[in-house]
Amino acid sequence: MLVAAAVCPCPPLLVPEVASGAAPELDAARDACARAVSALAAARPDLLVVVGPTTADAAGTYPSGTAGSFRGFGVDLDVRLGPEARVAEWPPLPPTLAVGAWLLQQGEWATPVEGVGVDERATPERCFEDGRKIAGRAERVALLAMGDASACRSLKAPGYLDERSADHDAAVARALAGADPGALRALDASLAYELKAAGRPAWQVLAGAAEATALTGRLLYDDAPYGVGYLVASWTTP
Repeated sequence: MLVAAAVCPCPPLLVPEVASGAAPELDAARDACARAVSALAAARPDLLVVVGPTTADAAGTYPSGTAGSFRGFGVDLDVRLGPEARVAEWPPLPPTLAVGAWLLQQGEWATPVEGVGVDERATPERCFEDGRKIAGRAERVALLAMGDASACRSLKAPGYLDERSADHDAAVARALAGADPGALRALDASLAYELKAAGRPAWQVLAGAAEATALTGRLLYDDAPYGVGYLVASWTTP
């Protein structure tokens, strides 16, 4: 059963070594992520599942101990998912899960951890069902959902300016603030894809995991630096 969840953005720039001189610009987002992850630990889960959107070839489960790195971003920095020793002969973490692993390493995380890469084009129905299965993995499950909102919030955004993006992100923010699985499930996958809202699959996995719960939501961060919507939220038991 899902007892807590956190939603965090997943730009590699969240890692200060990657951001370099621009690191202070995301300090507020990092602080919000740290608070959300701390709330997961406070829930004393038996299992933490980190979920993030990936390409189809990287979709699947990543066991605790799976390694990742930010070498592809020009930084000699490695991470590992969870506290276990490195898993040999396993594909490396995709970038979204590597950022999640980095967030966990900023604290002292002792709970078993698994990663799940979700195909960025997965249907809402598939994401919702995956979330249900994740919630049934242990008596007390926590979920860390990684993913950015739209990348079309300004003229200099990666996807240029799309006037629909502000309303889309506001709807997601309301759903996260209200811990509303139904609103997340109802997100339009086609619109999210057009707006480059990469977090949509992870949010809908969260919706499936939280279907039978009564969690309380808090929106900890909502901004669009670089024209990309970054949202941080915490869902906990009242």
